[in-house]
Amino acid sequence: MSLIVTLIGAAAVLLGLAYIGQSRLIFFPQPLWGEPRLSEQMEEIRHTSADGTRLHGWLVKARASRAPLLIYYGGNAEEVSWMLAAAARFPGWSLLLMNYRGYGLSEGKPGEAALLSDALELYDAAAARPDVDPRRIALMGRSLGSGVAVHVAVQRPVRGVVLVSPYDSLAALARRHYPFLPAASLLRHRFDSLALAPRVSAPLTCIVAARDAIIPVEHSRRLYEAWAGPRRWHEIAGAGHNDLSERPEYWEAIARFLQELAPEAAQ
Repeated sequence: MSLIVTLIGAAAVLLGLAYIGQSRLIFFPQPLWGEPRLSEQMEEIRHTSADGTRLHGWLVKARASRAPLLIYYGGNAEEVSWMLAAAARFPGWSLLLMNYRGYGLSEGKPGEAALLSDALELYDAAAARPDVDPRRIALMGRSLGSGVAVHVAVQRPVRGVVLVSPYDSLAALARRHYPFLPAASLLRHRFDSLALAPRVSAPLTCIVAARDAIIPVEHSRRLYEAWAGPRRWHEIAGAGHNDLSERPEYWEAIARFLQELAPEAAQ
């Protein structure tokens, strides 16, 4: 009997630790290494959220006086300043890069509710800018950020959505990677994109890595199949989760999609 009690106690401790420590398994905040060199087209953005948390990022402005805007949501271990150099790949489009809470120079601690609330606030602030065309705002979410992008696409009008290595839900991924735990019951950060996808009518371009071991292709495919709007699937052979952006066809697919959304912007 004492052995059974010991095993039950050990299991309870394990579950408790998994519940308490799950944020550390989901979010990996990264610092800002060095100071990015800003051009005249780049503006440093500081936003104070509704709860007083100060967020930091950048806006790379297109030359048009009222340009289409691409808002980028990064992965769970991604500080987004590296994307400043990628702005030239999207001619005619402005690019908004904001670090999540706890990432880069943004304050606070990341969590699902906070990230989703911040994303809506930042969308609204961007749409109100005189140099942004609110009718031509597109979203791009990579990995963890795909869940943020899907949430915003349900809540706000968007011209199109790019999802890179998206997932159906964190609960589904947790069940896959931690089959020995009751993952669905323990999760506080659920990012259930699959439940939201049937409500999004905006066009979708979905880019996945054929050898992705972190978010296997079938999890991306479930979300893709549930999408209500027009959709396009790009599966890059030989690529993994972390080297997908090293492939030329990755950037080509995004640029082609944005050109289709706003063909006059690149002229």
